Amino acid sequence: MPVKEQLIDVGRYRLRAVEQGEGPLVLMIHGFPGLAWSWRHQMAPLAEAGYRAVAIDSLGYGGSDRPADPAAYTSDHMQDYLIALLDHYGAAQAVIVGQDFGAQYAWNLAVRAPERVAGLVATIPYDYDMAGRAMLGSGPRYPADAPARPEGSSPDRLPSERFAAMAQEHFVHLHYFQQVGPAERELAARPREFLARLFYALSSEGDLWSWKTASSVGSGYLDVLPPAPPLPWPWLSEAEFDRFVAEYVDAEPMLRFIGGLNSYRTADANWRIGERWADHDVGTPTLFLYGAKDPAFGFFPDWEERMPSRVPGLRGMIAVPGAGHFVQQEQPEAFNRALIAFADTVTR
Repeated sequence: MPVKEQLIDVGRYRLRAVEQGEGPLVLMIHGFPGLAWSWRHQMAPLAEAGYRAVAIDSLGYGGSDRPADPAAYTSDHMQDYLIALLDHYGAAQAVIVGQDFGAQYAWNLAVRAPERVAGLVATIPYDYDMAGRAMLGSGPRYPADAPARPEGSSPDRLPSERFAAMAQEHFVHLHYFQQVGPAERELAARPREFLARLFYALSSEGDLWSWKTASSVGSGYLDVLPPAPPLPWPWLSEAEFDRFVAEYVDAEPMLRFIGGLNSYRTADANWRIGERWADHDVGTPTLFLYGAKDPAFGFFPDWEERMPSRVPGLRGMIAVPGAGHFVQQEQPEAFNRALIAFADTVTR
């Protein structure tokens, strides 16, 4: 089946979408670092199973528009962009699949516009919001973008203030990315090295947590990420990696990584926007499909105990062996089997 690409007007901006197949819509949303290319292994299998597979370059990435203003990336705007995509495709509902920041947007859509979500597939727990609540220590965790409840730790402190406090002890990228300029310059100067190091650090074999041994003083992200082994890796060929690099460097240097950086910079705004949703659970049919060796799960202690109570629509939790943060790329066959089986139950 042919693959189609187009730029879709979602209001003030345009997003590039890659499409294959016909049938119920399955919309796939990547995180950082990622692209529509992150879902290359899912497109044809979904199309062959009778679905319209659509993967997007999220705002600030790849062929989509790259606004410099962080305000364009807040959770309310991201929701508007996704709903505009569904409207463009004439889909009253879709199966929404999210990874990393894409999971944050997918969880939010299921909570805030559940009538548009036939089913949700997420690879990161409902705790995940990039606003720091997964890093508060003991106590309850909260929905995506929601502010901490009174019984939580430091509920009166903005995420950026929590990040700054953490940075007193060691380097933390959530704090480093808040200031406009330093990260843009560092990463734009060494994009291939940065992508290789971060991809590997987040994979099943990586060492994401090495940054906890470094001081924030005088350190950039490349100072704390360990070197990556030469390509190819079992899950990523050199040609596939070259595609990622090309998509990032085909932009003005200060905008190469703006999608990811500005997603971190929305933490305070999203903390406020999410207040009205703090007590909402997820009733949408949901599959939690994750890498069994995802190093990012170190941010989410005790998530297995909390997930069923916060996600009453949960249909299953599947840990994919041999996969890290990029589960759909590291173990695509296992991921696709579970994704398609779940989609069949909510669309057929």
